[in-house]
Amino acid sequence: MRPLPLPRIVHGLAAAVILFGGIALQGCRASHPPVHRFPGYPIGFVERGVASWYGPGFHGNKTANGERYNMHHLTAAHRTLPLGSIAVVRSMTSGRKVTVRINDRGPFIRGRVLDLSLAGAKAIGMTGKGTDKIELRVVGYAPRPQGMGVLRVQVGAFSDPENARALFARARSEFAGGRIVGVDLPEGRLYRVQIGQFLMEAEAQAAADRLDRMLNLQSIVVRDDG
Repeated sequence: MRPLPLPRIVHGLAAAVILFGGIALQGCRASHPPVHRFPGYPIGFVERGVASWYGPGFHGNKTANGERYNMHHLTAAHRTLPLGSIAVVRSMTSGRKVTVRINDRGPFIRGRVLDLSLAGAKAIGMTGKGTDKIELRVVGYAPRPQGMGVLRVQVGAFSDPENARALFARARSEFAGGRIVGVDLPEGRLYRVQIGQFLMEAEAQAAADRLDRMLNLQSIVVRDDG
């Protein structure tokens, strides 16, 4: 049966997947071959895709790990890598490299795998064009006392809370543990609809695929840092 039309979703969202174990699937599901990890999550994880950067509009805002975002520090946002991961980011166009610490979540734009700070973007020369094809390699990890957190499927983000509640009501019947999270961004307050709680990224991605088929969505897997 053809799914009912949904209210307009503010952000186009796409799945970004990392299998929690020996094999990693890279950001765009069908774009890259699987990459094998070294023992010890997430050391050795490799991902290739498009990176963007975020700057003045977010400067001073609280990041996912509780710090204040400083666009002059070498940090980055990733949707599922544990906070505290250290990654070497290499521009696939210029070959320039920079080492950054993952302290935030994002990007929430379809087809992108990483949001660099302004300083990180300057280091690889991508501020002028705004995006670049990169390779990310995790080389270190400083675990947080609260652990890595569970994974959830984000099915939409809305400026209107009623639209968020409508989608949440439709999606929550399939998976328990959903929630609506309000976030304040430079463009205004958004309400993110997140479904389920998963320990393994393979399970989270399977749930995302099922919800996409059922409700004609473009979900992404995100880590809940609680």
